[in-house]
Amino acid sequence: MKSELPKTPDRWSLTSWFTACGAPDYVAFKSALIADIESMGHRPALCEDDCGEIAKAVALYETLVDRVGHLSAFLGCLSADDAKDELVKSEEAWVSTLDAELSKRKASLQSTLAAIPETSFKQLLNEPLLAGASYAVGRMREEGRRQMTCDLESLAADLNVNGLHAWGRLYDTLSGKMEFSMLFPDGHTEIVPMARRRALMSEPDRHLREASFYAGQKPWNDHADTLAAGLNGIAGTRLQLYDRRGIDHFLTPALFDGALSRKSLEAMLEAIYDTLEFSHRALRTAARLQKTSALHFFDLEAPQIAVPETKAYSWDEATATVDRLFSAAYPRLGEYFRSMLRQQWIEAQPRPGKRPGAFCTGSQIRHEERIYMTWHGTVHDMVTLAHEAGHAWHSCVLRPARSFAANYPMTLAETASNFGEMILLDGFHADPDITPETKAYLLDQEMLRAHAYLVNIPMRYEFERAFYTERAAGEVSVSRLCELMTAAQEKLYGDTLLADGKDPMFWASKMHFFITGVSFYNFPYVFGYLLSQALFARFKAEGSAFIPHYEAFLSATGSGTCEEVAFRTLGADLTTPEFWKNTLQTIVPAVEAYETLA
Repeated sequence: MKSELPKTPDRWSLTSWFTACGAPDYVAFKSALIADIESMGHRPALCEDDCGEIAKAVALYETLVDRVGHLSAFLGCLSADDAKDELVKSEEAWVSTLDAELSKRKASLQSTLAAIPETSFKQLLNEPLLAGASYAVGRMREEGRRQMTCDLESLAADLNVNGLHAWGRLYDTLSGKMEFSMLFPDGHTEIVPMARRRALMSEPDRHLREASFYAGQKPWNDHADTLAAGLNGIAGTRLQLYDRRGIDHFLTPALFDGALSRKSLEAMLEAIYDTLEFSHRALRTAARLQKTSALHFFDLEAPQIAVPETKAYSWDEATATVDRLFSAAYPRLGEYFRSMLRQQWIEAQPRPGKRPGAFCTGSQIRHEERIYMTWHGTVHDMVTLAHEAGHAWHSCVLRPARSFAANYPMTLAETASNFGEMILLDGFHADPDITPETKAYLLDQEMLRAHAYLVNIPMRYEFERAFYTERAAGEVSVSRLCELMTAAQEKLYGDTLLADGKDPMFWASKMHFFITGVSFYNFPYVFGYLLSQALFARFKAEGSAFIPHYEAFLSATGSGTCEEVAFRTLGADLTTPEFWKNTLQTIVPAVEAYETLA
């Protein structure tokens, strides 16, 4: 596929945010932010009946969150870009202290909101300064009702800088610097950065996958005690705080963060577990295609149908392909993607020192988005690009909203990213220039995605749930963490994995377990995948007429719970297993088509 675009940079530009870390514009922004956060702390105590002053304080807090978020996004981009940059690391640690100060202001504000009588609170929401912020302010009030006293919340915020979040920073630094010596199947030995390992385990060559899996396990095993201490430290801190705040279950904060009810989560999981055998059929088909009795963990992200034409896309070819397929199905999305390329908002260059993984971030100050990934020339990478572009488009659609109404939960964020993936894959299937062999390969890729969301991520959820249950009684050892991970893999995968095909150290190598900003980072991905399947089914049925409904859905994601947004914009009831089972049925034709390939 030939590129129709000019040569596309694979390095992002962050200069519209700041010239550089430590540059005069950065220092000036930082100094002003410090002064304004301190000033907020010196404001007179708020009277519960002074709605005007409370509204001013809430609006000021909103702008401070935007500014801290802008700074954090910039430093997060630099840190991912170069894990060895010590100045950036020190600045990230400093921002944690700033974030702690802002957390104190939030706790005080939430206490005030929680104490306001219901009639006064309704009056507060009618203040012009809070127009469009009712849902967010209501959530702050709810949090205020289940927090500790302000002095204890201030202490917790301070301690988290050098405790909870320090463990997360340690993991990022350690994993970003990891590398391993690997003997390649052709006989040569190479020092491989850990950021490349996942791409190697997505290669069609099973010998290459096996070599990268076992060689890449060594750094995780070597640092197992440190990583276990980090995971225990993160969970232990959370559990202690939950206890002090009167939170009765470790899932409660994760569900609140996801704006999702436990009833909806359990309905979704019930539907997945009830149809698990159906997912296993796809995994058994993959094993038959590679002529093994079952799969190994290093087979789970690998294509079982290799097509030469899709093995080595250049960056230019990939961006042109994503542009073309986005534009054909959803012109506004295609136009936005091209603008990201023109403005150099995407980082994809493969090189040592980069942190593993991919993400989308952005700035409410600049109303700009950025995508981070590492390009290795595979269709898998192209799907990742479409995924992150879906996230970015979601933020773009929300730009007219105030910041409070543009802050959507991970559950609803993942719908947009998966929708982006599905547009790409569906476009491939419909393209008359794509050969039947390549379409078979893409069907195989679709099954990889389905397996990830319907088996692998629920497996991670089962591990975390078991780990947090045991952590409440004390620290969990390395060997026990491995046992819990193995048990979770056995529960979800059953006999679709070889007897020696599990990965007991997956708890260490999966970054998501070490993210400190939110807990139970994984289940929102499943939610987003399945809800995006429901959205995309309607898009396929209704065509361009559905796009206004989709954009209305995206626009509402910061203004209601998952249940409210889905019902208001789509008429869907997320609390019933039937909704999720009906959604799972949309995947049936793809699984049946996949089985015919074997």
